[in-house]
Amino acid sequence: MQHKDLQEGIIMKLYVGNMSYSTSESELNDAFAQFGTVDSVNVITDRDTNRPKGFAFVEMGNNAEAQAAIEGLNGKSIGGRALVVNEAKPREDRPARSGGSSGFGGGNRGGNRGGGSRW
Repeated sequence: MQHKDLQEGIIMKLYVGNMSYSTSESELNDAFAQFGTVDSVNVITDRDTNRPKGFAFVEMGNNAEAQAAIEGLNGKSIGGRALVVNEAKPREDRPARSGGSSGFGGGNRGGNRGGGSRW
């Protein structure tokens, strides 16, 4: 039984997808709070436009509450769209983004590009 008690104390992070772009963090918080303690809600936004990307992460107080939220909200319509709710996968390390070249360079590739007379 001790193992189960350990699991109960672990905060569980959930992925929430297929969201309407108008769904707010407070709407998600209210929906998930029906199933237990919501520790945090994070609607993911585009870094350039600051517009929602249509998904979020919700952290629940424990595993049992998170499972209840998955069962209760997966497929449920919020904002006119059926949510996809499941356990969040650990974030994979991605290579750091460099601010430099994208790997496609122009540059001089040789040849006569002078535009002079063809004859």
